[in-house]
Amino acid sequence: MFLPSINTTGEDLYEVVVETPWLSTIYSPGLQKSLTRIPGVMKFVKFASAAVLAVIGGQVGADSSFTPARPPAVPLAVRNPYLNVWLNGQENGPHAILPGQWPKFWATGIQGWQGFVKVDGEVYNWMGGAPGAPNVDQLSLEYTSTRSIFNMSVADKVDMRVEFLSPVYPDDLRRQSVPFSYINVAVKSRDGKSHRVQVYSDVSGEWASGDTGAVVEWDTSSNSGVRSHRFWKQKETVFQEDGENAAWGTWYWSTGDQSGVSYKIGADVDVRGQFLQEGSLDNRVDNLFRAVNDRWPVFALSRDLGTVKGGWAETVFTIGVAQRDSIQWVGEAAEPQSVPSLWASYFQENDLVPFFYHDYDNATHAANRLDLRIQRDSVAAAGQDYATITTLSLRQTFGALAYTGTPDNPLIFLKEISSNSDIQTVDVIFPAFPILLYLNPNLLKYLLEPLLLNDRYHYPNDFAQHDLGRFPRALGYADGNDEHMPLEECGNMIIMMLAYSQMKHDDEYLSANWDLLVKWAQYMINDAKIPASQLSTDDFAGHLANQTNLAIKGIIALQAMSEVATRAGYEDESSNYSTLAKEYLEFWTDHGVNAEAGHSMLQYDNKDSYGLLYNIYPDKLLGLDFIPQEIYDMQSDFYLKTQKEYGVILDTRNVWTKVDWELFAAAVAKPDTQNMFISKIARWINETPTWRAFTDLYDVNTGGYPGGLQFTARPVVGGTFSLLALQKKT
Repeated sequence: MFLPSINTTGEDLYEVVVETPWLSTIYSPGLQKSLTRIPGVMKFVKFASAAVLAVIGGQVGADSSFTPARPPAVPLAVRNPYLNVWLNGQENGPHAILPGQWPKFWATGIQGWQGFVKVDGEVYNWMGGAPGAPNVDQLSLEYTSTRSIFNMSVADKVDMRVEFLSPVYPDDLRRQSVPFSYINVAVKSRDGKSHRVQVYSDVSGEWASGDTGAVVEWDTSSNSGVRSHRFWKQKETVFQEDGENAAWGTWYWSTGDQSGVSYKIGADVDVRGQFLQEGSLDNRVDNLFRAVNDRWPVFALSRDLGTVKGGWAETVFTIGVAQRDSIQWVGEAAEPQSVPSLWASYFQENDLVPFFYHDYDNATHAANRLDLRIQRDSVAAAGQDYATITTLSLRQTFGALAYTGTPDNPLIFLKEISSNSDIQTVDVIFPAFPILLYLNPNLLKYLLEPLLLNDRYHYPNDFAQHDLGRFPRALGYADGNDEHMPLEECGNMIIMMLAYSQMKHDDEYLSANWDLLVKWAQYMINDAKIPASQLSTDDFAGHLANQTNLAIKGIIALQAMSEVATRAGYEDESSNYSTLAKEYLEFWTDHGVNAEAGHSMLQYDNKDSYGLLYNIYPDKLLGLDFIPQEIYDMQSDFYLKTQKEYGVILDTRNVWTKVDWELFAAAVAKPDTQNMFISKIARWINETPTWRAFTDLYDVNTGGYPGGLQFTARPVVGGTFSLLALQKKT
């Protein structure tokens, strides 16, 4: 395609010949959005529609195509740790096919979400596993950073386009705090003839609880032009979970209260059966509240779109959960406190659904801009394969975040997800922090603040804490009995805090937290040169003494403390840190590098060991220019020599690798090595037999889960933005 250079002195008009299919998805559901302006950039771009691209590309057929790749699982509604729904692939079966499969919560429990469409009196299934109708023909799946778009054919009569939009607002806390997501269903004639079309979708009580024996209650209402079904667990337990699902909160399934809309709440077979028979619903509500698995209550909405022919007819649904109290946290207080969801500072709960529904146009424009920005920047940084990776990572990263507090004091809490669901895990924030630096460094500050306060008031150890408990209870460890990763977390905190300060020119942040920074630096003085037997972030590999990759993180963090001291107003202490860092680096080079073989070692003086030296990335990111360039070049050459089918092993203890650390290594590697890492990961995404949300840990030879470990849906994939963060910084 042709994209003009940015012209900041005038407003020039361009027409673009689109040659890459992803551009068809940038503007909302199948409709041509011509001459759409990107704010802040004085240019205009004209995009072709998906239908035009399908004809040009010749991709319409019986087998679905995938753009830019066939992901292991497709994000559908992914906005926070509890609204986190995916279309999983099937184990040893097809991937990324929407008709006929149940969407799943990230923890793999079914989230009953059913879709039917009736065309000229015949009903077809476009989503979900309910019986009673044949499946539509899925032609293609396209994903962008914020969207998953399925293009379908219904009996060769009607084209159908189903767009799942989970917007991300890096700079708009008000909108980002609303844990809701959109689905837009659009249809038009495929054969040029007129057709009568009715669209149906329901959600089940499974959304309200991971315990199918739990009783749910419900009601329905119309408010400000929006028809909404509301349902919740009868016996809520705040700050508790049912199999990773929230055990509290109210769910809302909604659409516009407009011509052709009908609704029904009742047993799944009755409600779905009525639409299968009639093509509409009777606006009745079964008020016999009962368990999720007792005649499976579903909450259904349908719309008669009338006769469709030339143009697209569309209808928008929204799904979301409202929890006024979001997190339990100690903070500065002596006892645990309830921290409200941030949206509660902006909205009454009754206003959430109407606001979100009527904000759809704004959401699509914001998503357009962010989709284009990430695609454009990723391609410019490292090509389309890199964009394939970053665009799959955005929703997954932000889907692990809960926004709380007040506009004056926002706090973000992170759920580790899947590995053990800790809250505010420092060595999970660390691999994710490149995406935050790239999009909005303030988000990193809001994530670190709960850790800083808890460490100052409630944590007794002389090193940084590992986490604050298990989500959603950030109670900390007043006895100091967390999972100890002392050198890992001390280094992570110093590096991230300096990175934020540099990006935001906020030296006061460092001086205000000088007491903690000095404490952690002292631990590194004692331990970074020759690390004791301890865990690193790769704790699944076990304890290990003399870890060189861990040592180099601590040594770089000591060098970073030299700049921290200057910025914080303690310039007289700056040289002490840099002197020690240089001394430690000399020792590290003598004992941590196998010069003959041309690689760093996993352990000091263990010449047969090696691994990804991903912890040198912060040296470049922080602009320290501390690690000699020959170390970077040596590692780049070695990675090329040791590459496997889908990447480079994490270390010689196993045949696993990690996506986040590979991209940290790639960001500071030579171009050929960088391209190797990126092309292999992009190919892995397209070929992996793994079937749950983007795992960060996989077997480099088979591409499968290693030893049954399923590190899926975790926010650490924010580390794939390592190149973009580095480019923004430099």
